[in-house]
Amino acid sequence: MRPSTWRRRIRNRWWQRWDNSHLDTAGAIAGGRAAILLRRDGSRVDNVVCDETWLDMPLTLSPELQSVIDAPYPRFSPAEMARRRAALENVMEAAGIDHVVYCGANRFGSAVQWLTQWPVTAEAVGVLSPGKKDALFVQHFNHVPLARRLAEAEVAWGGESSIRAAAEVLERRKARANRVATIGPLTVEQHTALAERFGKVVSLNRDYLRLRMIKSAEEIDWLRIGAHFSDRGMAALRDGLGRGLTERELADVIERAYVARGGVNVIHYIGATPMNDPSLAVPAQFPSTRRIEKGDIVFAEISAAFWDYPGQVLRSFAVGIDPPPLYAELHAAADAAFDAIAGVLREGASPADVIAASGVIEEAGFTTIDDLVHGYGGGYLPPVLGSKSRPAGPVPQEPFRAGMTVVIQPNVVTPDGRAGVQSGELVLITNDGIERLQAMPRGLAVVADS
Repeated sequence: MRPSTWRRRIRNRWWQRWDNSHLDTAGAIAGGRAAILLRRDGSRVDNVVCDETWLDMPLTLSPELQSVIDAPYPRFSPAEMARRRAALENVMEAAGIDHVVYCGANRFGSAVQWLTQWPVTAEAVGVLSPGKKDALFVQHFNHVPLARRLAEAEVAWGGESSIRAAAEVLERRKARANRVATIGPLTVEQHTALAERFGKVVSLNRDYLRLRMIKSAEEIDWLRIGAHFSDRGMAALRDGLGRGLTERELADVIERAYVARGGVNVIHYIGATPMNDPSLAVPAQFPSTRRIEKGDIVFAEISAAFWDYPGQVLRSFAVGIDPPPLYAELHAAADAAFDAIAGVLREGASPADVIAASGVIEEAGFTTIDDLVHGYGGGYLPPVLGSKSRPAGPVPQEPFRAGMTVVIQPNVVTPDGRAGVQSGELVLITNDGIERLQAMPRGLAVVADS
């Protein structure tokens, strides 16, 4: 189907009801429950045509992507790794740089994995010099054996100081003053250790982020896997919701859906509040001991990753009762904003046009509580856009490009911040529209409270 036309075939605003009955219109959706589509007046939508909507998008992976997951340790191809290195070396040449020190710590610092295929654990500091194999210093000592197995670099223990070990490599490679750059979260002490020996040390972080904004075909495949795991987590939340469960128990339900299959938790933000007397408009970053009750709205933002390549999906669920008018209107505004933004996004689209398309939110009398659109995959990437009523800063001028992956997330809330919904997902920008990477059904689902 054409990305620009999905979901436009259903003109009525609707939500889904999930129960244990079987309906042919949605029997293919994973999770064992069937969807009843309701108009806002409560009447049922019969004879739904599924070939142009999300109803035919299964929560499954192709055999090709499944084979990537099934590998003992997944690997990018030599051609992909050479592409990345060449791209960074072009940046270095333009900046007058001979060597790059890249680093990460405490599972943060994506450049390490992007350049070496070693995901950062406690600490990793690498040295890239054109024409030479990268040196990679790893903490702690017991992490070295696996790093040597996975990393495309000469791996050694960092000893007392990984940054000093990297500086010694630079000296052996006869690094000149003012010709060394860094990528990643260096501390002041690490930066000083380099500057004392090699003069002015510049940051290539912005250039690196630009390299990550456009994804290769292989990267998009890995993002599809991360999206699949994220979908599994959200489907598990939908199917596991029930009266009496705590938010902590729901977090456990979510992770069980993907961890055993190779997924890693990035976030699972969960929130719940009574729809008839709401006091929460956005999921909390840490789950509480609050128990789910009939009449609650439960909303969530879930990202699960496959080797640093995540998906992201945001959804809302009504527990045990149909959404009252306020929540139906909030979600209708979110749906309208999503569709309007999706209709604008394509190669060459401007951020200003995207923000203008989201104006349906304010027209409905609502606002937003989060960024409207942001780049994702390799970090929280540009562009980061807010809505008209909640800007995220100056509006970027650079247009969207095919190959970007972004999250559309019109998380609509009331102006007083007491009620809201979550609705959004990761998409791929193409020459003429978007491609969905998430397969989790959209819509406000009504789930049983048992």
